[in-house]
Amino acid sequence: MESMQDRIRKSYEQLTNQQKTVAKYLLDEPNQVALHPAKVIGSLTGTSETTVIRLCYSLGYSGYSELQNEIRQSLLFPVIRENVVQTFHDSAYEFQDSDDVISFTMEQDLAFIRKTLADLDRRVFDQAIQAILAARKIVVLGGRTSYAPAYWLSYALNIVKGDTHLYRGQMDDANYLISEADEGWLVIVLYFPRYLQDTLFFAKAAKEKGATVLGVTDHDLSPIGPVADVLLKVSTPSPATLKGMSAIFTLLNAVVSGVAQMDREQVQKRIKRYDQTSEQFYPFVQQKE
Repeated sequence: MESMQDRIRKSYEQLTNQQKTVAKYLLDEPNQVALHPAKVIGSLTGTSETTVIRLCYSLGYSGYSELQNEIRQSLLFPVIRENVVQTFHDSAYEFQDSDDVISFTMEQDLAFIRKTLADLDRRVFDQAIQAILAARKIVVLGGRTSYAPAYWLSYALNIVKGDTHLYRGQMDDANYLISEADEGWLVIVLYFPRYLQDTLFFAKAAKEKGATVLGVTDHDLSPIGPVADVLLKVSTPSPATLKGMSAIFTLLNAVVSGVAQMDREQVQKRIKRYDQTSEQFYPFVQQKE
């Protein structure tokens, strides 16, 4: 069963402008939706009760009550409130010495990692793991400052899974890669502000060739949302790719660990072969005992 977030991101481009306004409100203010009837939500969004109900139909719900009940159920799980994160953000202006910087930075990282965990849909996470395990070939994309986590992810997946290629922008032949893409391919897109058009174009082109797209981004309504078959969201401070690296890497590490856990026997064999090859072809400094 698709979550409300999945339904919104997949249908977002087809919604009317007023329905988009309501859809954003559903994502940003689920507590208000859980408490109030459709008429009040219409008033709060500057639209109407009719618009709210029509949005529910567009998203595949039988009506507002079904949507509201789903949101109420989701809110039964513990979440970290935004004002906790905002407290850390506000305290950034009160640094007195280096100890304050260290404490603030690490506490902020922990807050956003916890929020990413709290907001993570375990069903979607499992879908991401299964998509990686099922892929015959994986291509990882990440432009500008997203390139660093993309590089690490491709490196790690090559160890535990294999057949993973890091797309290096203009250094690679995009046309060749896209022409080779088919239903056995998985394209993993790390997509954070500022969103690069080239990355989005590659993902769309690969999907048209039949590839599955796994998006890792900062918001349900990120431009990669409508393209992605599976979407993992990371809660990050702004700018995401400067301050949010800890949360991004933590989620990616969880993905790699999930792959290793689900295919433990094969992963152990791959790691053993990898270590043997490393010792054979790459000399390492030996520690004296």
